[in-house]
Amino acid sequence: MAILERNDKNSVAYILLNSPETLNSLSDEMLAALTNEFESLRSDTKIRAVVLSGAGKAFCAGHNLKEMTRGRNAKDGGKSYFLDLFERCAKMMMLIQKLPQPVIAKVHGIATAAGCQLVATCDLAVAERSTKFGVNGVNIGLFCSTPMVALSRNIPRKQAFEMLTTGEFIGAEQAKTLGLVNRVTGLDDFDKQTEELAEIIASKLGAAVKIGKEAFYKQLEMPISEAYKYTGQVMAENMMLRQTEKGIEAFLNKLEPTWQQD
Repeated sequence: MAILERNDKNSVAYILLNSPETLNSLSDEMLAALTNEFESLRSDTKIRAVVLSGAGKAFCAGHNLKEMTRGRNAKDGGKSYFLDLFERCAKMMMLIQKLPQPVIAKVHGIATAAGCQLVATCDLAVAERSTKFGVNGVNIGLFCSTPMVALSRNIPRKQAFEMLTTGEFIGAEQAKTLGLVNRVTGLDDFDKQTEELAEIIASKLGAAVKIGKEAFYKQLEMPISEAYKYTGQVMAENMMLRQTEKGIEAFLNKLEPTWQQD
């Protein structure tokens, strides 16, 4: 059984974390598989949206604590392994935002610690109504410092800090209110809502979405005047695309655009 499964449909890549016996924990094998898959997607022009989901009872329960504990058997007590682990995890997370395709987390069950980090890192998220989110490492004496990076960039500071210091879960509706997820849906509608969102995105001009996604994350790190200058250049570049020209022509003629996707 592959630890990661991928199925493509209507220009959407559906990627399934397939380790239900570990609640889809981010083991060494899972991190490697996700990294390889994301690296492959960077150059896949046929795919214009990605949906990431988990098999079994949970989306993702974070790092594999059994593996981490075995790492302590090294001469340095595991420090080199832990540093390498968190570096590999950060690399995988950052690849998500470097992908040209928007990535949607399809979340059910629980998303905890690095699993919550994974949700926060994805560009969009749809949650089943009973889902719980947490950064619960503090409950076992391990502060969720790396998940904090993504979480604190998704939700207000005080709410993020409360989650980090209490180790308490929040529900899907509260996660939506705070901005951690976009949509909350019942189980009966879960697949449909996620697929519809992905296919709406995949129907847009892929080249424009690629330009826009890259610009979205870059401008967030800039002072506002620099951000406007940069995004003006980005929009001018976007305007030079032949398919953008055709899209504007279609709009002016009250027609639906028909994209020639790259």
